Amino acid sequence: MSSFSADPPFDEDVTSEAPSKIAQEQSEPPMSKNKLKKILRDQKWEEGRERRKELRKVKAKEKKERKRAAQNTHAPSDFTSEKRKASAEPEAPAAKKSKTSKPVQLPVSFVIDCNFDDLMRDHERTSLASQITRSYSENHKAPFKSYLFVSSFGGLLKQRFDTVLAGHHHNWKGVKFLEGDFKAAASEAADMMKTDRRGRLAGAFQKPEDDEDAEAKSISGETVYLTSDSPETLTELRPYSTYIIGGIVDKNRHKGICYKRAMDQGVRTAKLPIGDYMQMTSRFVLATNHVVEIMLRWLEVGDWAKALVEVIPPRKGGVLKDGMTAPGQDPERATHNEEADLEATEKDQEEEDQEENAIQGNDVDKLGVTEPAAEAPGQGEEHLP
Repeated sequence: MSSFSADPPFDEDVTSEAPSKIAQEQSEPPMSKNKLKKILRDQKWEEGRERRKELRKVKAKEKKERKRAAQNTHAPSDFTSEKRKASAEPEAPAAKKSKTSKPVQLPVSFVIDCNFDDLMRDHERTSLASQITRSYSENHKAPFKSYLFVSSFGGLLKQRFDTVLAGHHHNWKGVKFLEGDFKAAASEAADMMKTDRRGRLAGAFQKPEDDEDAEAKSISGETVYLTSDSPETLTELRPYSTYIIGGIVDKNRHKGICYKRAMDQGVRTAKLPIGDYMQMTSRFVLATNHVVEIMLRWLEVGDWAKALVEVIPPRKGGVLKDGMTAPGQDPERATHNEEADLEATEKDQEEEDQEENAIQGNDVDKLGVTEPAAEAPGQGEEHLP
């Protein structure tokens, strides 16, 4: 009786699976150079998170020290007398009320036009989302606030708000996100300003007692698209009017796009009076939230010089023209803007360093990618409304 060892059964699935996997791997396209650059840039940004956190702590500590030093500049006798005087004289009711009073709703609307989603890169959408968030925050806490709309809200920008930003914008108050374009938003804003009883003429809209035509002038509102390419300069904000701001961050790649969009729709255009009041060492281009903050500040003080000098970032190199002054400038606001600008400048510089490394091929060419590099990414600025 003979014995033999049987061969293992032939498995067709095993033998056929290997060629299929090989074919699948060969069919998958190699990762593009742009994709690798984005991955490396994101990795470097995450690696620097702790360093930026430490820098913020250092700045906060320095700010406290500056405040403490400012308090110590008073002479002991002066400080003691002021303290006794403060304890002897109770705070006036009007002053106490001003600290706790709610923001006043004015009959004026700001619309951020976001119909440029397909023209921006990923990091530019991230920047625009941050600018929209800051615009809402500034308007929400302003002593005189506007009605705020975000039009053409969709695409990848909306996706970021719904996912990365966890949909927090659904809880925002005093702002409307609309799928329609800026003209539809302006129409809805006009109806709201006429029917909402909260809106009242206050701040810079306060009617002079000797102006009999003030009421008639205030009711005749208008719609204006703010763009630096406009030949017309905005001299004042008018009640019951809607001002549209181009929500685009593009490093000025698409020059004149906001102006063209407004002209195609037959909408009046105007530019902020920056050139009338300030000398700039850079282009008259501001982020969306800066434009919103300038107009909010004007609604409070009615003075363009004061609004511009307190809001425009120091890195723009803007100074008031000879002979012009901004009376009563808020030093605390100016310091806050300077610190925020410093943080933004550091972020811009970090992204520029990452961009330069990517262009030079650091860590990317080692991966064997031969696709030519596309336009270098960077922290963009929007067309100045």
